[in-house]
Amino acid sequence: MRAWIAAVLTLGLAAPAAADKLTFEERVELVRGLMAEFATVKQFLPRSKKALPFESTGTYDKKVWEERGQEHGPAARVGDLVQISKVELGDDKIELEINGGFKGGRKWYDRIQVGMGTSGRTYPVSTQNSNAPGGTSIVILFHKPLEAMKAADVKKILAPVLDFERRSATELYTETLPEPIQKAIKEKRAVEGMDREQVLLALGRPVRKTREVKDDMELEDWIYGQAPGKITFVTFNGSKVIRIKEAYAGLGAEAAAPLPPR
Repeated sequence: MRAWIAAVLTLGLAAPAAADKLTFEERVELVRGLMAEFATVKQFLPRSKKALPFESTGTYDKKVWEERGQEHGPAARVGDLVQISKVELGDDKIELEINGGFKGGRKWYDRIQVGMGTSGRTYPVSTQNSNAPGGTSIVILFHKPLEAMKAADVKKILAPVLDFERRSATELYTETLPEPIQKAIKEKRAVEGMDREQVLLALGRPVRKTREVKDDMELEDWIYGQAPGKITFVTFNGSKVIRIKEAYAGLGAEAAAPLPPR
């Protein structure tokens, strides 16, 4: 009996109530599946004394999060790596502490160690570093008694703000772009309307750049390719691409211009 109570306290769980649809075993799986998990931040994550509200539908009030950020600054920005440091299961909510919570921050976990076996030696909880500047908390609101679910289901709910697949910041950024731009980047081609960062993702750095003023417009050409062979001219007016031209140097023929995004 004492061992059972100790396990409950260690995991931060409470025995399920009679009307609770989430069994004790399912609660244990949730905590074990979420505790110490790493995730890449997909949206600005503010520091907050109170847990940031997040609906189980995958939505949240961005204005509330922005106000918390203005008050206490960032816990993490897009592309930062964060770690879940505590999991608390309520009757109708799940609260996740990130990077040690409001008072935590970079390398908060370096101070935490656990014992292994009977040797008396202790080891750090984590050997990886979070590159986020601070900590915070997120509370997932279900507005009804928790039902049967797994840690993977919680991760899907949090997908709009946290990516547990450990993808790069570039991949996360690309997913936020309009579908035609995403398609062009995957196909390694430039299209009208792209900005400089998107062209770099699609084509990489140009061989050279040229600038000119024409019809009161300051134009900049990014030139890709070498003669003999295909050369691509990507023309910017300000920060946006207004024209793409492809030609074959020394062959006297031009390739058809890429189709505009649909």
